Amino acid sequence: MLEYIPYGKTGYFNQLVVDFLAEEPQIKPFYAYSPVKPDFAAAIKARQQFNTPRTALVAALQQQYKNLEPVKAVQDNIASLLEERTFTVTTAHQPNIFTGYLYFVYKILQTIKLCRELKQQYPQQHFVPVYYMGSEDNDLEELGSIYLEGKTLTWSAGQQGAVGRMQPDGLEQLISQVKDTLGYAPHAGELIALLRKAYLEHNNIQEATLYLVHELFGRYGLVVLVPDNPDLKRLYIPVMKDELFHQASHTIVNDTLAQLEAHYKVQANPREINLFYLQDGMRERIVQEGEQWKVLHTPLKFDAATLEKELETHPERFSPNVILRGMFQETILPNIAFVGGGGEIAYWLELKGLFAHYKVPYPVLLLRNSLLLTDEMSKQRLDKLGITTAELFQSTDDIVNGYVKKHTNATLVLKEEYAVIEKLFDALEEKARSIDVTLVASAGAERSKALKSIGKLEHKFLRAEKKKFAWQTDQIKQVKNKLFPGGSLQERKENFMPWYAAEGPAFLDRVLEALTPVTDQFIILS
Repeated sequence: MLEYIPYGKTGYFNQLVVDFLAEEPQIKPFYAYSPVKPDFAAAIKARQQFNTPRTALVAALQQQYKNLEPVKAVQDNIASLLEERTFTVTTAHQPNIFTGYLYFVYKILQTIKLCRELKQQYPQQHFVPVYYMGSEDNDLEELGSIYLEGKTLTWSAGQQGAVGRMQPDGLEQLISQVKDTLGYAPHAGELIALLRKAYLEHNNIQEATLYLVHELFGRYGLVVLVPDNPDLKRLYIPVMKDELFHQASHTIVNDTLAQLEAHYKVQANPREINLFYLQDGMRERIVQEGEQWKVLHTPLKFDAATLEKELETHPERFSPNVILRGMFQETILPNIAFVGGGGEIAYWLELKGLFAHYKVPYPVLLLRNSLLLTDEMSKQRLDKLGITTAELFQSTDDIVNGYVKKHTNATLVLKEEYAVIEKLFDALEEKARSIDVTLVASAGAERSKALKSIGKLEHKFLRAEKKKFAWQTDQIKQVKNKLFPGGSLQERKENFMPWYAAEGPAFLDRVLEALTPVTDQFIILS
């Protein structure tokens, strides 16, 4: 069963996301296509006018996939990228261990479903879903933990640099903890076997993630792109060279930020140089000091000539940060749409001017689907209490208070009493005005005190009445904590594994069926 709530009514999305979906006038200049009624035909036309390096892209992908079990849907999609009529829909995420958050699965499945729907709308074209792996990210604190059945499991990697290049040492112990947590669920055994194969039989995290995602989503034709690749980075040399020597992005993006900041909190600030220097165990910023370029926290430094030679010889050692990453993706892929979360949408809105400067087509931006997965027991409890799933998006206190007020026999809202106080002090203020106008302020102050006193009494009445609803309150708290762990959206906390262990691949099919690739509605899936 499916229910829908507008994102703006959930209380879990910031104003920028809500305004983006509503296409408010102050945000429209920062993107190219409607996020709820996108003109895909226009995006396709714009893409056709850009010289996508298809041959090099396909060669790099075939190299990445050479050691993986062939899946015809994937092989066909990779081969089709050579054709001018083939376009991609892309989502991006870092290689979190064991996929990280539930929404990782949602983003990928939404990308797959959008490609299917586009094929129906534009049968003369072909559409390939792509997961672009942000394997050069070095935020191990976020990428190295998962939340499973109420516990946070953390990988003590003891390594530095790009997470994708880290060796999966020590993950065997974590997989054993996952096994203990999942217990004897119907598909737990096959899932644990998959994790062992992925992480214990591959050299690094990006290879492990490539294998895992291929095993989970390959049957849908999903293509995984690992951008940490010299042949792909070579395609981006012109932009990286311009960044190192002319630093145009700093000025262009700051101009955009000056306009955005009038309405919203900025997501990402550009550096003078928006590239890192990347080697095994190290990813550090590049800064220019006079006629030299230095790699922070290292003895490495270059002059103009040696820097240019380094870039030409080893483009894989240069890693775009958040400001330049998106344009790298759009340079190497024939992409027409990008599926991202609220944070990703926020920083993409900073980049439209940068894309225009380098004459790279700016894609359709789509907010990733958000889902709440409800279970049978929680549904039964809510039905018994007469509470809808949609009401759970309120705070626990608000849900409980609303329930008590709805079901109590006592009059807990003192509307009449408030009205009496207001009427009394209206008369007192009138009398004060007739005696001495300076007394009106005193009467007003006493009115405020009296209203506060009534408010305190109202609160005490409610607190006393709530004690009569102890078991209902306990039930509400249990359901809320289960479906909104830690007060967060389920998808931003939980991992997909408990559901997969219970249902197997059918879980992915069930979610895929429920998704609406272009929408402004939050989905509740029972």
